[in-house]
Amino acid sequence: MSDLNREIGARIRGVRELSELTPEAFADRVGIAPALLAQYETGEIDIPVSILHDISASFDISITELLTGESARLSVYSVVRNGRGIGIDRRKAYDYKSLAYNFADRKIDPYLITVPPKPEDEPPHMAAHSGHEFHYVLSGNVRVAIGKYGANLGEGDSIYFDSTYPHGLKAMGGKPVTLLVMITGKE
Repeated sequence: MSDLNREIGARIRGVRELSELTPEAFADRVGIAPALLAQYETGEIDIPVSILHDISASFDISITELLTGESARLSVYSVVRNGRGIGIDRRKAYDYKSLAYNFADRKIDPYLITVPPKPEDEPPHMAAHSGHEFHYVLSGNVRVAIGKYGANLGEGDSIYFDSTYPHGLKAMGGKPVTLLVMITGKE
């Protein structure tokens, strides 16, 4: 259990308590099981970015506040220099860097995501959440699985999809893949 997990869990619990919702009502609104919410709130397990996005959209709170405890303050433009995105250790399978964490009232959340190679027989981790996603491959080759569909993408290729379908990424060819990923919230 990491300190970051505990801090984010405490902020989620704070959102729930300020909303005056029971754990069951909060979990239902976000679309997760109450037992899972309890594990998130105590920091026992990592919280997927998809869940953070759903909490953010459902309770009109910025994902930056959930992750850092601070409000984003920029409103005209935001520059994030090479290698300076906020790292989000939210899913062991991928390395996330938030590229607009300091811009307030974002309509999209852009991430730089690196997916390390896994054994050929290991399926991708699948998750679903509200909104849409756009992926642009910067380097490497990736298999994007979306429900029962999928596409193999290489450098310069892109895909846009409805993220309410379970989806996941798998680096191909034994090499990591780097993508620019943009995620929208609830419609």
